[in-house]
Amino acid sequence: MPFHKFGLEAEILRAIEKAGYARPTPVQAAAIPKVMQGHDLIAIAQTGTGKTAAFVLPMLHRLSQWHRQGPLRGIKALILAPTRELAVQIMENIRAYGQHLPIRVAAIHGGVDEEAQIKALRKGVQIVVATPGRLLDLMGRQKLAFHLLEMLILDEADRMLDMGFLADIETLVGILPKRRQTLMFSATLSKEVESLARRFQYQPKMVQIGKRSNPADTVIQCVYEVPAHLKNPLLLELLRQPEFTKVLVFARLKDGADRLTNFLKLAQVKVVKLHSNRSQDQRLQALQDFKDGKAQVLVATDIVARGIDIDGVTHVVNYDFPVNPEDYVHRIGRTGRAEAQGDAISFVPKQDLNLLDRLELCIGQRLERKRLRGFDYHAPIPAPTPGDKPPRRDWRQRTREMEAKKTARPTARVPQKPGGKRGKK
Repeated sequence: MPFHKFGLEAEILRAIEKAGYARPTPVQAAAIPKVMQGHDLIAIAQTGTGKTAAFVLPMLHRLSQWHRQGPLRGIKALILAPTRELAVQIMENIRAYGQHLPIRVAAIHGGVDEEAQIKALRKGVQIVVATPGRLLDLMGRQKLAFHLLEMLILDEADRMLDMGFLADIETLVGILPKRRQTLMFSATLSKEVESLARRFQYQPKMVQIGKRSNPADTVIQCVYEVPAHLKNPLLLELLRQPEFTKVLVFARLKDGADRLTNFLKLAQVKVVKLHSNRSQDQRLQALQDFKDGKAQVLVATDIVARGIDIDGVTHVVNYDFPVNPEDYVHRIGRTGRAEAQGDAISFVPKQDLNLLDRLELCIGQRLERKRLRGFDYHAPIPAPTPGDKPPRRDWRQRTREMEAKKTARPTARVPQKPGGKRGKK
């Protein structure tokens, strides 16, 4: 079915054609008619299947129709996203698809000067894309109001709950008009989010493409069982292969991402890093350099695992294997997007084999085990050189030590003589 079969406005169809899209993806074909009809919606689809356009296109269509009836006053649509990067990306998509429409959009998120965002709101916008924290702050200071709101969209709702935004979302929804259209889009939908939907939505329609928590079929997955101390040299050997042109590498912790980035720089690899300790300008610059091909490798934490669309990612490497299967699905979904083929590689040391077993049980398939020809998987841990810092304890060891302190019995008190001071012999 081509896009014009939906009955979208001619200006939107022009923008879609300019973007180079000919036919809708399955989630778009299922969701767009229901949103255009005004239904509340829960949409579940594998990452990389075009969920953003599935709510942006019908939203723009409805706003355009309202504009025909008279000038649009106030904010008509609010889109909540879990991260700054995703909020910016959604705003860019709205501007691309709505470039021929008299509709303005603003992004509200932390990490940048709020005065520029307040100035944009004063000019008058019909769509706001926001992260919950900054949005609540501006609402509390009466910098924006939603009494004329018609549509609420929660993108990556499960991720927002994982990040602890439940209280913020409940506060926001309590302020918004009761009569509105509410949409929820996500690659996975937990029971907690379904409970949220029952409270916030009215007789929602359900769209589900593919199985829950399953990776996209366009991603070829494999595992390298490698000792932890050999992950760096193995990654370097893989990056030297010509097909590894645009590689997204996931680390579990921020300091781990820093150490890996430094190692790759010393090995003359063009690499940038992205995690929550970086400023907003640094994060945007790293993403742009990676998108433009100025860097072969982007080392990141799970901050970019959801919703971020980067064209042409050839490989995703789980340098640190994710603890949760859902995080794995989102990570590898950064490649194999828009029906293109991608590769997902996971490094699994012995201590993470239980996490691998859990993932395979969850997705219902066994991942292919691979070994790089000529690589020494039995090389010993190199001896420390003078001046080296002692090795960091990994997150498991730190967790065990913290739990041990909580459960440890209090030490016996030294008996004291009257007067409160310990006696001397």
